[in-house]
Amino acid sequence: MNTEILAQPGYTWTDVTEAPSRELFPGIRTRELWRGDNGAHAHVLEMDPGTSWPRRDVHEPGPEEVYVLSGTFNDGARDYPAGTFIHAPAGSWHVPASETGCRLFLFYPEG
Repeated sequence: MNTEILAQPGYTWTDVTEAPSRELFPGIRTRELWRGDNGAHAHVLEMDPGTSWPRRDVHEPGPEEVYVLSGTFNDGARDYPAGTFIHAPAGSWHVPASETGCRLFLFYPEG
């Protein structure tokens, strides 16, 4: 009996350690995990300790969904420890930073 379960058509997967890393700013890197036909995309963002975005990060054209995988993320107003989920609506902004360093899962459902 064949017990292998096959993935359904359209399933994709990425090992984050094999996803190419691209430096956005010194000490801040992104790894793209997935990009959909409608512009939606998912990433892992890695911030070294003591790093911050050099300007406002505006959420356009749609919202940003953030899950803090490790470390502590700061949005310019407060700290979010590992295990925190953040929904940032379209048009909102923050200034990402991390004193401890952090790793985030980011999802942009509308691009």
